[in-house]
Amino acid sequence: MKSEELRGGSSSIIILGIESSCDDTSAAVIKDGVLLSNVTASQAVHESYGGVVPELASRAHQQNIVPVVDQALKRAGVSREDLSAIAFTRGPGLMGSLLVGVSFAKGLAASLGIPMIEVNHLQGHVLAHFIKAEGEEYNPPKFPFLCLLVSGGNSQIIKVKAYNDMEVIGQTIDDAAGEAIDKAAKVMGLGYPGGPIIDKLARQGNPNALQFSKPHIPGYDYSFSGLKTSFLYNLRDWMKEDPDFIEHHKEDLAASYEKAIVDTLMNKLRLAARDLRIRQIAMAGGVSANTGLRNAFHEYAEKYHWKIFIPKFSYTTDNAAMIAITGYFKYQDKDFCPMEAPAYSRVTIK
Repeated sequence: MKSEELRGGSSSIIILGIESSCDDTSAAVIKDGVLLSNVTASQAVHESYGGVVPELASRAHQQNIVPVVDQALKRAGVSREDLSAIAFTRGPGLMGSLLVGVSFAKGLAASLGIPMIEVNHLQGHVLAHFIKAEGEEYNPPKFPFLCLLVSGGNSQIIKVKAYNDMEVIGQTIDDAAGEAIDKAAKVMGLGYPGGPIIDKLARQGNPNALQFSKPHIPGYDYSFSGLKTSFLYNLRDWMKEDPDFIEHHKEDLAASYEKAIVDTLMNKLRLAARDLRIRQIAMAGGVSANTGLRNAFHEYAEKYHWKIFIPKFSYTTDNAAMIAITGYFKYQDKDFCPMEAPAYSRVTIK
C-alpha cells in the first residue's frame, strides 16, 4: 500500500467515494473531511418502465462510471495519485449495479496501490449529516442521536452512538415507506419516480379528505403493506361510484395517503425518542426529501423540544459524498477491506 511518503509527504487524507447501488452513478472527493466534489449521473431510461430495470441500470453504470469519476477528480482539483484510499458502496443494493462500482474501485485501488474501504449504503445515509462543504452550514448531530432512515427500500429507526456504532431499534416488517408511495403513484398512473409527483400533488390537496387504515404494530417497527392494501381497496370502491375518481380527487388522494404514511413514521419515532430520552433527532434517505415529512419533523421538534437535523436535498438521495465521508472516518481507524471482498445485495445496519 502506498504510504504518505510515496504521496510526496502530504499529510492530507483524500478519499474518493463511489456509489452505484441502484440507478445513480456517483463519485465524490473529500479532503481532510471537506467535500471538494460530488458528481452524479442519473438514468432516465427507467421512466418508461415505471421502475428501475436492473439489467439496464448495470449497463448504464458501465457507461457512466469512468466519466463520473473523471469529473469528480477534475472538479476537486486532485489527481488519482493524490488519493489516500477509495471508499465504495459494497451493499445493499442491486447486485449488477453494485458489481460495476465494486469492480471499478478494486481495479483503481490496485493500480494505485492504495487501500479500499467498504461502506454500508445505509450507514452512508446516516452519516450524510457529517458532510462538510465550504459555504455550507456545518451543524452535525451529537452522539447519541436517533435517525429516521426512510427510502424506497428501507424504513428504520436507528440509534447512532458513534459513526461505527449504530443499532436498528425499529424497522419495517414488510414494505418500506418509499415503496408504498411509489406503489400508490403507479396505481394512480402518475409516472415514475412517484415520490416527487405525490409530494407535489399533496401540497395542493386536503390531507384529511380521505381515510386509510393505519397499521398497529407493537414496539418501534413499521408495516406499510396494510396501508397499501387499504389504499387499493378504497380506491376500487370509490371508482365503482365514480370511474374518474382519481382524476377528480388526485390532490386529496395524494395528500391523505401521504399524511397516513407520515403519521405512521413520526408516531414511532416519537415513541423511541421518549423511551430512550434522546432529543437529538435526524432524518436521512430519499423519502426525507418529502415536504410533508419535513414539515411534520419541524412540528414534532417544536412540540417535543427536539433538536433536529435534516440533510440538504442533494445528500438525501443516493450520492457518493455520503460514501466518501464514511470512508474518511473509517480511514482514520485504518478500517480497510481486502481486495476479494464481494458485493452484497441485502443486509441491514448491525
